[in-house]
Amino acid sequence: MQDKRKGITFAAEMMDEQSKSKHITTEVVLIGAGLTGLTTAYWLRRAGVSVKVVETQPRIGGQIQTNHIKDYTFETGPTTGSVSTPEVSELMADLQETSGGRCQLETAPDAAKRRLIWKGGRFHDLPSGPVGGLTTPLFRFSDKLRILGEPWRKRGADPDETVGSLARRRLGRSFVDYAVDPFVSGVYAGNPDQLVTRYALPKLYNLEQQYGSFVRGAMKKSKEPKTERDRLATKKVFSALDGLSHIPEAEADYIGSENIVLGAKKVRVQPNDGGWVTTFVTAQGDACQLGSRYVVTTCGAYCLPELLPFADKERMQDISSLVYAPIMEVNVGMRNTYGGDYLAFGGLVPTLEREQILGILFPSACFTGRAPKDGALFSFFIGGIRHPEMLDLSDGEVESLVIECLHRMLKFPEEAVPDFINISRHRRAIPQYWADSGRRFAAVESLQQQYAGLVIGGNLRDGIGMGHRITQATQIANEIIKNIKEKVK
Repeated sequence: MQDKRKGITFAAEMMDEQSKSKHITTEVVLIGAGLTGLTTAYWLRRAGVSVKVVETQPRIGGQIQTNHIKDYTFETGPTTGSVSTPEVSELMADLQETSGGRCQLETAPDAAKRRLIWKGGRFHDLPSGPVGGLTTPLFRFSDKLRILGEPWRKRGADPDETVGSLARRRLGRSFVDYAVDPFVSGVYAGNPDQLVTRYALPKLYNLEQQYGSFVRGAMKKSKEPKTERDRLATKKVFSALDGLSHIPEAEADYIGSENIVLGAKKVRVQPNDGGWVTTFVTAQGDACQLGSRYVVTTCGAYCLPELLPFADKERMQDISSLVYAPIMEVNVGMRNTYGGDYLAFGGLVPTLEREQILGILFPSACFTGRAPKDGALFSFFIGGIRHPEMLDLSDGEVESLVIECLHRMLKFPEEAVPDFINISRHRRAIPQYWADSGRRFAAVESLQQQYAGLVIGGNLRDGIGMGHRITQATQIANEIIKNIKEKVK
């Protein structure tokens, strides 16, 4: 990949002379030093394009934050990603090179593909094949038979059909209750009857629209020829060796600390003479101004009205009204597993079961070095769009809840005591792609068309996962690089 990008360094060099005439101090200003912002800046720097990253927090990484307590390594934000696109593999390979091996991709073993679903007082394996699908107690027998007719079921006609409605129509209610609902809780911390399929799960929506069936579509897609680059999208669960924070850290090291401003206050962006001016106050209290040809925002939708004061209220309302699910993440270290079977990705809890948690992930089953030998690390997730009030529990109440779940749900004996408990609250964790998403996407596109050089990125569009963030960032960087090359010609 490095060789492919060497030839565009000259574009930035030639643009430097053009920039001086308009008092542009850098080519690109990026607002936000999370995964999207840093990945965009990383690829731009790899191409020789000058960048400045402005971040309001005193640290990089956004929601990504790896922590170490005793012999445990745990995340207090996203815990895993999926190698869902070639861009993920390409970034991690490039970072391994530029970081001198300090940032390396780690994928979960095949054994960690096992998913558990809570029903009737215990966890059951989510079936991964036809035999398991027929014998599992998770689904009603009538729905098991119903799925045989899925390839011939009528294609949906409502473009705003929710995930819950689509799955009930094609698969049956018990599949929604004990597969789709917990999946949506695990990914979006949301409600399947609010998330619109074509926005939240576009691949699923397209299977029905293009092939008329999930089953038929999946079979046909599996037979389609793949390029070598396509095969880089392995769909494996991934992290970075020794924690996800190594990804933004490696990116920031390459970008250079002189090009990253942390702890900025009163950040504002305004169009100016064919370019952009970004103003802010540094952590030391100094007023600063950056001129640029491009501005890329990667912050939350709720930040944009103040950040982009020139945008009209109607379109900005369509963007900033995005709802975020609140999440509490509780990491628990256990020095001894007492012989329990925790070799799985984790367990999810359907809404029907009326538990106080959304699910429990097993990071130490997925990645090395997350817990001491013979121990285990568990990540409990609480709250979500249905129960935001759970984030208001006291630390003591949360600790009592997870300890009770350790004994009752994970079957630890009464004498088992956690080695540590760490509680993280995220009031605006996961965007909800509801029916109003179409207006949001249209408003973003309209503003970008009206104001040349403005790019509104981040998880308010193009998906919420780490793979989506990396892919969007790569596409944004490539588009800017392409535009620079075309202007130089």
